[in-house]
Amino acid sequence: MPHQPLNPYTPIFKGLLILSAGFVVAWQIIGKILTPSLPISEVMGVVSLLGLLVNGLCLYLLTKHKEDDINMSSVWECSRNDIAAGMAVFISAFGVWLTHSMWPDLLVGFALMILFFRSAIRVLVRSCQEYKKHTSDCC
Repeated sequence: MPHQPLNPYTPIFKGLLILSAGFVVAWQIIGKILTPSLPISEVMGVVSLLGLLVNGLCLYLLTKHKEDDINMSSVWECSRNDIAAGMAVFISAFGVWLTHSMWPDLLVGFALMILFFRSAIRVLVRSCQEYKKHTSDCC
């Protein structure tokens, strides 16, 4: 049986949170360009592996529910983004370690920013469609 969100605005809020994550990453990229510094690749690698382990379990548990409704779909999308971010940070850590440069971190950050923006648009469009369908049914 599909899960119903407690509030019809919940999936829209989640989409806005994903959009906010994209803007945070964009802000970090700008900050790193304006004040360059070399990230600590070993810390990046360890933290990303721990995150991948935990987020991988969450994604596994959510996968069978991702098509239940827009709420579960948006939660699954967030978890998938967490996995992508963890893999990207690990790749970035390797690139920083290999090149002793901040540029791999910036390039991966840019790719994550694009992922977050695309994901937010997908969730927001579907949320608005579901909301309009739900409100037209009751009025």
